[in-house]
Amino acid sequence: MTQLELNGVIQRYGKTTIVDGVNFRLEAGQIACLLGPSGCGKTTLLRCIAGFEDIADGEIRLHGEVVSRSGARIAPEKRRIGMVFQDYALFPHLTIEQNVAFGLNHISQEEAGLRVRQLLATVGLSGQGSKYPHELSGGQQQRVALARALAPRPALILLDEPFSNLDVGLRERLSVEVREILKREGSTAIMVTHDQNEAFAMADEIGIMHNGRIQQWDSPYNLYHRPANRFVADFIGQGVLVAGVVGEGNSVRMELGTLISDTPVECHESCAHCEDGCTVDILLRPDDIVHDDASLVQAEVLHKAFRGADILYTLRLASGNEVLSLVPSHHNHALGEKIGIRLDADHVIAFKRHDACDGDPECEIKLEQHASKPIAWHG
Repeated sequence: MTQLELNGVIQRYGKTTIVDGVNFRLEAGQIACLLGPSGCGKTTLLRCIAGFEDIADGEIRLHGEVVSRSGARIAPEKRRIGMVFQDYALFPHLTIEQNVAFGLNHISQEEAGLRVRQLLATVGLSGQGSKYPHELSGGQQQRVALARALAPRPALILLDEPFSNLDVGLRERLSVEVREILKREGSTAIMVTHDQNEAFAMADEIGIMHNGRIQQWDSPYNLYHRPANRFVADFIGQGVLVAGVVGEGNSVRMELGTLISDTPVECHESCAHCEDGCTVDILLRPDDIVHDDASLVQAEVLHKAFRGADILYTLRLASGNEVLSLVPSHHNHALGEKIGIRLDADHVIAFKRHDACDGDPECEIKLEQHASKPIAWHG
């Protein structure tokens, strides 16, 4: 059952368009995330869904009912939406129990008390109900805010940068816990964040926003491994674009060797198959490049970032181009050292180079030379 649906939603401040033709659908019980850099329109879009902002065009539906369209909107308090804010927004003069029970004045005191106790147990705060917000840690206060939002059993939960005031370790842990709580309650939720780790930990589906538009609405796995365009490829995860030339048999030749694709090489931004001889940029993630002492391809260690179990190396190829490689930390190489590497990519993500050499024949010759090594690894 569709819980939330946006059709062509546009929002403007004066002549400036902030949200530009957004479409997506959220099914009951799903957790979604609007992810993007500051100023991309994600918080404004969340406020439109909540009913705090008018929209200039399109429509927003909850349970099939239109709650916002140009010139008309249903008030926020009539939308059956629960809101979790960045700063928790707890009432400092009320106890934790009183905060959670704040929206339960439509049921009996006995029913409200039972619901509050159940939720405090669900969020791991049993026995804390008599305390005041200032007596709890930031993570505990965020759990109280979530319990308060869940208490009236709303049709939809909206979370606006809910973990941004917490330290990194607590953010990651709490995002997993909040997902488990929402799933246990059977809640439908949509979160806004600029932190992809939070988004990946929380969401079933993620919408990548840029310049007011959703660039790709997909699962975390597909966003990482099958980005729809260069912005998504650059924003999600880490990686580099390496020049290549499409050959016969779904092959792509590049400086690191030749990749063979299981399917025709697709230039994602044009949604068309690349022809033989087409110059492309191939997306390579750090886990696509493996340290291999036996490899004929050598690269110089430029930078290294120790990450406990792994080291993220920045490597310079013979051409001067740089790539990233995630290597087990017992392979601890010095800056300036040359190490063997090989490709271990499962599939080919290509973006057409519209003006790769801008008509310069010498550049084209160099690109072909770098892309013609006779080593082949199959992805």
